[in-house]
Amino acid sequence: MAGIKSTMDLVMERAARMGMATQDEIRHENNLKKGMQYTAEYFNGTQNSLIEILDGHDQASRDALRKGMLASLMRNLFLPRDEDGSQRIQRAVQGIVELNKGADDIASLCRELQTITSQYGQHRKQLYEQLKEQMRMQIEQLLMRKGMKADGMQFDPTTEPQFKEQWSQLEKDLDGQYGQALEQFKSQLKEWTGA
Repeated sequence: MAGIKSTMDLVMERAARMGMATQDEIRHENNLKKGMQYTAEYFNGTQNSLIEILDGHDQASRDALRKGMLASLMRNLFLPRDEDGSQRIQRAVQGIVELNKGADDIASLCRELQTITSQYGQHRKQLYEQLKEQMRMQIEQLLMRKGMKADGMQFDPTTEPQFKEQWSQLEKDLDGQYGQALEQFKSQLKEWTGA
């Protein structure tokens, strides 16, 4: 009940702050949200250019819209687990570079970030396949010790509890290593872009 009460207190405090917000603060907050919405449309493919969207708004709105866009783009920089994730990162990086046109240091940092996420994907796949092969060999050896032949048998080593346990640990370690590097890049990008 204490957790609910504290959450309710937070909601009430926010409501009180919103009641005291100036028109400029409300407009700024709304533009941040619009920027995030435009970025969602950009990811969905219904918007091709974030700069074109910004150019369609008055100068007073652009800063908050841009910040909202950048915040949303930054949230889409992560360690990809599949091709869709890699494509999403590619799109996020394109958006960041587009919003910071002419900033070679940001473009360079984005390329390095993409290299890290690409290496992560390759390293992850390689570790998975190595563990899968190692587990397959262990199962075959176990069958041979029991006097059985594994030649004609169809089995998937990834369904074994031991595989899942070892993969979970390997993935956790890998995520920790690459995640730390990714967070450093994101922190630097946030600082340089003003996100």
